Amino acid sequence: MDPRSPVSPITARGPLSERLLERIAGGPGGRLLVRDPALERPPVDRVLEDDDLQLSLFLLYALAYGSLGPAGDSLEWDQELLGLRGELEDLHERALRRLVGDLPSPGPDLREIGSALFALTSADEGPSLSAYAARRASREQLRELLVLRAIYTLREADPHSWALPRLTGRPKAALVEVQSDEYGNGRPEAMHASLYADSMRAAGLSTDQLAYLDVVPPVTLAAHNTMSLFGLHRRLLGAIVGHLAAFEMTSSIPNRRYRDGYRRVGFGPDVTTYFAVHVQADAVHEQVAAYDLAGALAEQEPERIPDIMFGAASCLALDALLARRVLEAWQAGRSALRGPVHAAA
Repeated sequence: MDPRSPVSPITARGPLSERLLERIAGGPGGRLLVRDPALERPPVDRVLEDDDLQLSLFLLYALAYGSLGPAGDSLEWDQELLGLRGELEDLHERALRRLVGDLPSPGPDLREIGSALFALTSADEGPSLSAYAARRASREQLRELLVLRAIYTLREADPHSWALPRLTGRPKAALVEVQSDEYGNGRPEAMHASLYADSMRAAGLSTDQLAYLDVVPPVTLAAHNTMSLFGLHRRLLGAIVGHLAAFEMTSSIPNRRYRDGYRRVGFGPDVTTYFAVHVQADAVHEQVAAYDLAGALAEQEPERIPDIMFGAASCLALDALLARRVLEAWQAGRSALRGPVHAAA
C-alpha cells in the first residue's frame, strides 16, 4: 500500500467495510471481491444508522472525491466497486424516502416553490442542537460538535458543486453565486472549509477531513452520503438543489447560536469566525437558494419538483436525527462520539 494513503488508519465497522478497506488497499491489482451475497444488509429502518453500511458507502464516495489519496485514484471507476455502490445507494435512498414520508407538491412557480420550502424549513422538528449549544453545552461538548461537523465542513460546498454542469440559465447562475461565497470568492483563506479548519486548529483538533472518521456516529456519515448520492446522480438533480436550499435556509440562526455558545465557554475569534461569517452570508443565500435556484429549476423542469422537496426534507430529517442522537448522549452525560478525541499532533 502506498505510504501516503490515508486508508490504513481507518477502522472497519463490520465485514463489508473490512473487505472494502482491504480491496482499496490492494489497489487496481486487488482480487478481493466485496459483493458477497452472504454479507447481510440491514433492514431499511436501520440503514441510516448502520455503521458498516454507512462507512462502506462513505468510502465508495471518497473514491470520487479523491479523499483516499493515491490508493484510491485508480479505483474510481472500478466496475465491481461501482456495482456495490449502486446496491448500497438503493438501500440508502429507500431509507431516506421512508424517513421523510409524504411531502407537499407545489406547482411549477418560483414563488410557490420558495414558499413551500420556507414552510418546510420553518416547521418544528423537535429539540434544537444549536439552542443547546448556545446556552448549555460544555467546552468539551462544543469541541465534539466541531468533530461531528468536520466530515462535511472541511470540504464544504463540494457535494453540491456536482450540480453545476447539470444546470443551465438562472438556476446555474444562482448556484455559482452561492458557491462563490462558499469558496471564498477567489481567496483561499476565506473559503468556508478553510475557516472551519482554522476553528478546528484553534480548538486543538486535526484539520484532516478523515482524522476523526473512526469516532463519528453513522448518522454523520449518512448526512454526507446523502449529499454525495444526490450530487453524483443526474436523475436526482432536483434533490441536490432542494438539499442545498434547505441547508442554506436553516443555517443563519443556528450559526449565530453556535457562535454565541463558543464565545460563552471562552473560545475566541479564531474559533468563532467561521460561524460569524455564516450568520450574514446564509441570510442572503437562503433567498437565492429558495427562489433563484430551486424555484427557477422548478419552472424550467417541473418534473423535478418532487425531488426538490425530497432533497430539502432529507436534509432536515437527517439534521433532526443527528440532533436527537447528540442531545440524548449529552443529556445522559455521555459523549456523542464513538471514541475519544485526541489533540492534534
